[in-house]
Amino acid sequence: MSDQRQTELLKRVRQIDIKSRKVVTELLGGEYKSVFKGRGMEFDEVREYMPGDEVRTIDWNVTARTGKPFVKRFIEEREQALFFLVDMSASGAFGSMKQTKNEIAAEICGMLAFSAIKNNDRVGLLIFTDEVECFIAPDKGQHHVLRIIREILSFNPKGTGTSIAGALDYLGKMIKRQCVTFLISDFQDTNYDKQLKLAAYHYDLIAVTITDPRERELPNAGLVELQDAETGEQILVDTASAAARKRFNTAAKARQLEIREQFTRLNIDQIDVHTDRDHVRDLARFFRTRGERQTL
Repeated sequence: MSDQRQTELLKRVRQIDIKSRKVVTELLGGEYKSVFKGRGMEFDEVREYMPGDEVRTIDWNVTARTGKPFVKRFIEEREQALFFLVDMSASGAFGSMKQTKNEIAAEICGMLAFSAIKNNDRVGLLIFTDEVECFIAPDKGQHHVLRIIREILSFNPKGTGTSIAGALDYLGKMIKRQCVTFLISDFQDTNYDKQLKLAAYHYDLIAVTITDPRERELPNAGLVELQDAETGEQILVDTASAAARKRFNTAAKARQLEIREQFTRLNIDQIDVHTDRDHVRDLARFFRTRGERQTL
């Protein structure tokens, strides 16, 4: 990496560091703990049975020895792992606005990661294209978070395609315990429903969909050659044709609806992020909505 590129990378990491800390302090930090509760339970003590206690918590060995009913008391394991699965296929390098989808992914990971370490949780990273290209085991600390941000920003993928199924299979082999998992992608992939269902069963899985306005709607710009970043396929489109623009828009909306319905069917939370709007608000809205749902 050249000195100039290294300097630019460090500057960008620093910018995300500062922005993430500000967002965590003002918006996300206080809500993180209530939204992502530790899922594990550890034994604390036994005490005498009281009316209203669940029968299944009775400690039958102690009860038999004392002649009185005793129950086991458990406390929640607060510490847990937050894991990012980041799609770095070729389509992630696209962005018609100020930032590419990959740059926004790095910012989202930074904000969530700083929220996690503030609550003493560990953070890990898996970067994938059509294969898994990077795996960083969960760990704590500011330097670890900055490493994750730097890795996403500087990553030079070998593959161009997307295999969500492969990434989820790999995660299942590497992470056996319950963890909060953010799957960050534009979801330009198919045939991963089985792996998604399995991951949603084993982990607290949240899907972060990142899209660009030019992937939803074409401008009136005359004849335009469009190229699929992942397959290399090229097509010539007359964007001056209202009918052609409508067909493109209809197909894009249908795909978005299909993805959203898939998440709903599998009971997976979704954070819908667009490159032309403030993704901090999208994150804050997710935290607020999830927090309200858990209090019902």
